[in-house]
Amino acid sequence: MKVKTLVVNGIIAALYIAVSFFIQPFGFTNIQFRLSEMFNHLVVFNKKYFFGIVLGVILTNLFFSPMRAYDLVFGVGQSIIALLITIVVSRFIKNIWARMVVNTIVFTVTMFLIAIELHLAFDLPFLFTWLTTAVGEFAVMAIGAPVMYFLHKRVDFKRQI
Repeated sequence: MKVKTLVVNGIIAALYIAVSFFIQPFGFTNIQFRLSEMFNHLVVFNKKYFFGIVLGVILTNLFFSPMRAYDLVFGVGQSIIALLITIVVSRFIKNIWARMVVNTIVFTVTMFLIAIELHLAFDLPFLFTWLTTAVGEFAVMAIGAPVMYFLHKRVDFKRQI
């Protein structure tokens, strides 16, 4: 891995952690309104952002989560699975907006893993918890898509890594 790629991924992880810190009370509940999830859209521009996003999720869950062990398995697992699905599907979709829509849907649907986690940890009802976590994830990803797109227009994420 090139030094530039390593540094950029470190910055992405740090940004993910910083944003998660500020929304901490809302990022670990059955609503899961974690604004830092908008960084998941970076993989639609370049798959190399995968490492920074996953590192950010790992460190955020390690330092801030009240359910560290569960979040390190389910939260990180959900991110890895959803990011990999998006990376594979993006090979067949050239339009950035279409990729972001797919990414949003993938992350929203895979929130069933977080619902399983919350069901196991707190005995919350699975289907209702999947609904609430999916709605929170969808909102963040839908709001994050235009934000990331307009940042991309200024910064060009494809070339930064």
